[in-house]
Amino acid sequence: MAPQKTQKKKVAPLPYNVKSTRAEAKKDANPLFERRPRKFGIGQDVQPNRDMSRYVKWPHYVRLQRQRKILRMRLKVPPAINQFTQTLDRNTAVQLFKLLAKYRPETKQEKKARLTAQAEKIAAGQKAEESAEKPLVVKYGINHITSLVESKKAQLVVIANDVDPIELVIWLPALCRKMGIPYCIVKSKARLGTVVHQKTATALAITGVKPEDKQALSALVSAVNANFTEKSDEIRRTWGGGIMGTKANAKVAKRDAAAAKLAGRTKAV
Repeated sequence: MAPQKTQKKKVAPLPYNVKSTRAEAKKDANPLFERRPRKFGIGQDVQPNRDMSRYVKWPHYVRLQRQRKILRMRLKVPPAINQFTQTLDRNTAVQLFKLLAKYRPETKQEKKARLTAQAEKIAAGQKAEESAEKPLVVKYGINHITSLVESKKAQLVVIANDVDPIELVIWLPALCRKMGIPYCIVKSKARLGTVVHQKTATALAITGVKPEDKQALSALVSAVNANFTEKSDEIRRTWGGGIMGTKANAKVAKRDAAAAKLAGRTKAV
């Protein structure tokens, strides 16, 4: 038998005394303001603003930064390099930079003014003021810091996490652990550079502080040890990277689902 055709039920028409809402809406429109829909064809209305960042040819250094970041996410990163992704928390970093700001080295202008004043005193026949102790300032320069760590004169070492090439400082945390000197890794070599009047600085070291700042330094050292020195075994075993993109994850999920479906079929048979 041929299949019977199903007839769709017709909706009953509105009674004469009930008016539709569409007609009311049309009547309420103000005749003074004519509706003019925009047409975005060629040579017609101005196109709306769109996000064209996908089509921008970014500078070479920007592309390198982005490619490097994606590569570090995709590839497996060994623990020696991965430790530089674990930086000091924000609150502790604020306290650290407050302390570093108190012991900034003098600028060239300040040094020139000090030596000029000293020379004028000597020329006037007065004795130069000889300070018995060296001024307490933050030490910088990777070679200088290395010698301070090896001689155990450094009380705290601050390392930047974005040094390029990373080989310049990759060995410094291991040296600090071996010599028993507290160290921490903070964000931005430029931020360290501002402390010592330079563009960038790979690492800084504190060799001593005034008596009123000893308590702040000890609190910082205890916080730094809890985050870095005490977790040294965990840091040395933790690999980084291996994070795939959305397309790769979807592909793997699809493959796993197909394998699970096939395994279910074989069990049923």
